Amino acid sequence: MDNSRKSIDAASLRMVEKACRDCVETVWDRYEAQQPQCGFGELGVCCRNCLSGPCRVNPFGEPSRAICGATADTIAARNLLRSVAGGAATHVDHAFEAVEILEQAADRRVPYEIKDEAKLKAVAERLGISTEGTDKYQLSKALAARLYSDFAPGKETMDMLARNVPEERLTTWRRLGILPGSPDLEIRRAMHQTTMGVDADPVNLLLATAKMGLVDCYSGLKLGADVQDIVFGTPVPVKTEANLGVLKQNRVNIVVHGHIPFLSEKIVEWARKLEAEAKAAGAEGVQLSGLCCTGNEVLMRQGIASAGNYLSQELAIVTGAVDLMVVDVQCIMPSLAQVAACYHTKLVTTHEIGKIQGAEHVAFRPAHADEDAAAIVRMGIEAYRRRNNGQVEIPPERAEMWGGFSVEAIVSALAKLDTENPLKPLADQIAAGNIRGAVGIVGCNNPRFPQDGVIVPLAKELLKNNVLIVVTGCVAHALGKAGMLCPEGAEAYAGPGLLAVLRAIGEANGLGGPLPPVLHMGSCVDNARIGDLLGALAGYLHVPVSALPAAASAPELNHEKALAIGTWAVDLGLLTHIGMAPNILGSPVCTKVLTEDIEGLTGGKFYVEPDPIKAAEGILRHVDAKRKSLGL
Repeated sequence: MDNSRKSIDAASLRMVEKACRDCVETVWDRYEAQQPQCGFGELGVCCRNCLSGPCRVNPFGEPSRAICGATADTIAARNLLRSVAGGAATHVDHAFEAVEILEQAADRRVPYEIKDEAKLKAVAERLGISTEGTDKYQLSKALAARLYSDFAPGKETMDMLARNVPEERLTTWRRLGILPGSPDLEIRRAMHQTTMGVDADPVNLLLATAKMGLVDCYSGLKLGADVQDIVFGTPVPVKTEANLGVLKQNRVNIVVHGHIPFLSEKIVEWARKLEAEAKAAGAEGVQLSGLCCTGNEVLMRQGIASAGNYLSQELAIVTGAVDLMVVDVQCIMPSLAQVAACYHTKLVTTHEIGKIQGAEHVAFRPAHADEDAAAIVRMGIEAYRRRNNGQVEIPPERAEMWGGFSVEAIVSALAKLDTENPLKPLADQIAAGNIRGAVGIVGCNNPRFPQDGVIVPLAKELLKNNVLIVVTGCVAHALGKAGMLCPEGAEAYAGPGLLAVLRAIGEANGLGGPLPPVLHMGSCVDNARIGDLLGALAGYLHVPVSALPAAASAPELNHEKALAIGTWAVDLGLLTHIGMAPNILGSPVCTKVLTEDIEGLTGGKFYVEPDPIKAAEGILRHVDAKRKSLGL
């Protein structure tokens, strides 16, 4: 594969070339070895849900049915529901662990504090819990008990959903019959529904998929983000750097990777405490950096630099400078062990469901988080002693990057313009046309595309057309590397109307210049913050979320989680752009329902377009149509 098809990032391309020189196999080599990929799989018309198969249905001829009689529409719909249920399970499991940490912190059984009492009270009050006469530990315990009740059998509707969405959305979802009960029940039922001999109605299966999108958000994204804010603190704007150039030649380089911040927060703490030990080993200190969403979590709250996104993980090790990479769960390539074996890098897994052959496992125990984190940092220091400096090549590329734009931080910044009504300046600028609309760009990298090759040009095109962008996940790393998550990015990329707004807000907040044109709202679970912001704006304007000049986009989607998040965005009423179709194109029914018919039910739909400029044009047409409907 030509290197130009691998990445648009200069630092990544340098490391791709080094990997070739070092005879190290990377994700692009394995992608090329898989070509041509299975056409039946790409169309979503293969099934292995029973032992009569596997079956492959030909959407253009024979065989037109599986052995059991399932059609292409049924098979594709079943496969999609299973994928979205898998994506939802990752976020729900993450959020449930967060609730367990909250409960244990309330009982003082783990070395974590309750850092944000204001967020604690706000979440408790939304759930109908009295906050009078209780300290933060009592209130945290009461909140944990209420959150556990959402997982109880017989739960009719999750409280985290019913008490956190506009009434208009509740009415819409109730009418469609997609309001979920206990998330564990719904995920279990989705697995049952998609087994052989159960549901063969593709439309019913797609409605169950829409329900699973709500499970993903309100028992996963929203729940996880709120609880992590309570325990670790709600993010506020922070300045750091992005790209592989954040690694340091003369420091112990420790990279945290994955999606769950419970151990990584402690690693940050202990890396700072053990600086003297690093210096005793001959280093100048410890340099921490992050990958993917664990990287985003510690970036948002601790200012830790970003080494890159999903397709950067092998390349970070290829620099030869990473002494230790510690991983938890999700989006972690099993190949990391083989890449690390080519260098001195120590690879450590920490989660009981995330072990990798060839890596050392240090089981994360919340009650012993300090002990475990200190042991892991010391592994990195010891690995530094074995570093072969002849193998080290750190790319020079790095860019200033700002993160920490929680909803609370955004509202606080707007309050400097209007203390009494912080959302009014935002609504006024949308009405005036200085902000043409808003788009949340989220999701992963996928080797089907050059790394960041759809994300970056899409963002540039939207920004020059005065569209405000908020981001999470791997997209944040991509646009941070490209210089769009810093104030200078506003001057370089924002259209004149948007730039004027960003300057006004930045100057009102004492920055002496504009805000970044792209606001980094956090990790995968922080996608719920985008929904909260849109819900607040819709409430202020007294319109449904679906009426706003807003859209969502996952330009280089890769994981089942992206399908779950995208389904929730469509449920919310948003046009949701994706850079490639999920594996459903072998089903005319699924394709039509998800890209056309569902708009009449929820107000949202999927829009598939791999070309970033054409995608931007489609999003802008949608934004302009919504503006016209609002009389703007």
